[in-house]
Amino acid sequence: MRRLLGAWAVGAMVAWGCGTTEEPSPPGGDTPPMQEPSPTDRVQPDAGTPPDAGNPDGGSTPGNPRDGGSTPGNGSDGGTGGGTDGGTGGGGTEPKVTVGPWPNEPLVNYSQRYGLDRVRGVAVDDAYNIWLLDGDRIGVLRPGDTAPRWTTGVGQAAPGFGEDKLAYGSTVICGGSAGRAYVGYATYELSPAFIYSPDGRHMDDGYQSTDPTRYDPVRYLEYQKGDLDVVRLEPDGRVVLEEHLQQSATPNGPQDIGIRNTNDHHFDEDRSVLSCVKVMRGRDRGDIYIGTNHGVTRIQGLVYNSHRHPVWFEKRPDGKETQKAGYTYALGISQSGDVLIGNDWKVGVVTPSPNLVHWDRVDESLNPEKLNAHLPELNGLPDKDFWRGIQQTRDSRYYLASKDFGLWQLTILRRSDARGTKVAGLPTDELTSLAATDDGSLFIGTSGAGLWRMDDKKQLSRVSGVDGNHVEQLLYDPTVKPAMLYVLTDRGLTVLRGH
Repeated sequence: MRRLLGAWAVGAMVAWGCGTTEEPSPPGGDTPPMQEPSPTDRVQPDAGTPPDAGNPDGGSTPGNPRDGGSTPGNGSDGGTGGGTDGGTGGGGTEPKVTVGPWPNEPLVNYSQRYGLDRVRGVAVDDAYNIWLLDGDRIGVLRPGDTAPRWTTGVGQAAPGFGEDKLAYGSTVICGGSAGRAYVGYATYELSPAFIYSPDGRHMDDGYQSTDPTRYDPVRYLEYQKGDLDVVRLEPDGRVVLEEHLQQSATPNGPQDIGIRNTNDHHFDEDRSVLSCVKVMRGRDRGDIYIGTNHGVTRIQGLVYNSHRHPVWFEKRPDGKETQKAGYTYALGISQSGDVLIGNDWKVGVVTPSPNLVHWDRVDESLNPEKLNAHLPELNGLPDKDFWRGIQQTRDSRYYLASKDFGLWQLTILRRSDARGTKVAGLPTDELTSLAATDDGSLFIGTSGAGLWRMDDKKQLSRVSGVDGNHVEQLLYDPTVKPAMLYVLTDRGLTVLRGH
């Protein structure tokens, strides 16, 4: 049963072989770049399904791979600031907070000042290089530069985009250690998501018998589609592929096939990256979390663990159950370092283990769940809530932003029980993103009404000076002082400082 550990309960927050229900959409839209394949719900295996072949307890545990994988060195052109060296994850002593290399002004339109042109995603690495994403282009604005340098056709984007390519298109970008970034891509889902290895083993008999005729080399190449590229900044400003992320935290299968389930490599479920967040401070500083079409994958350097998610189970006419995972567009890190998850249906709050190898394990002694529930005040469980942002403010209150249903304050009653209160005062219920800042504010991105702020007194007001009405992304960097809030809209990139 692939270490289900009680995952049949609706409250279990885990990602073994599971399924989703619709084609993922890139951030900023609800239509995939090309086409919409058929739904891919998958019936759960019987409780007697045996564990991985030759790896009944998940394989060896290589310890904390914060410094695992290849370590290419700094990889940066220098910039300013610091951060960890190439392959290290994070943690350890917090770096000294300085003003950083960028303008110390309350509001700067970076698109105008630095000639950014069109931007669809923004990130910052530990050397304060600003990374920009636009389709098949990756740009870097280095401290001291007057304009970004763009590189086209890196990694998954090299063959172009399309159903017969490695991806439909790029989706998100996250900054990593100095000179490193992570670029996500979208593709179609597999139905079923099981892929035979060359030995032809199948889960139905506990992976005991081999039948190489089951292996399809063309289908095997599906492992490489979508997923995540790790890219590196060269000294001359070019961006090159460091690695298509492929090193799983547990060596229970091939290590050269992109992101696949850490607990059973035969399942390629996390194929489209829809969101990402970098842990900016605290014990896990430098860790990256990505939300996918199926769950949440945790990354340290070049090593990943895939995946976890809040799920529920729908009864089928044949008496079996279908696992409903939803698309994870909402990701956040709490004030104490908990991982905040919001997908189409449910909300999760989990305290991550220091050891990456534990991330996909449902064990309260390793990854305690504070919440795995939905908001009954908004919709019934089968109805989607479309969460697009989740944050915790300095006063410890949780907030959720929905694509269709506005801003909600979340109250955790117990692990499987939460309540929601809608926050009034916004001009629209169509929200795109949230950012909690150190001054106690909550910034709210809207679709059509610009950027809004709820201050520490819970008063709402529109933020003036930010060009654009549709907020694509909010990125908060508290590692500089005054802190920087990157606001990406349909009209460009603006940075606010001092919140």
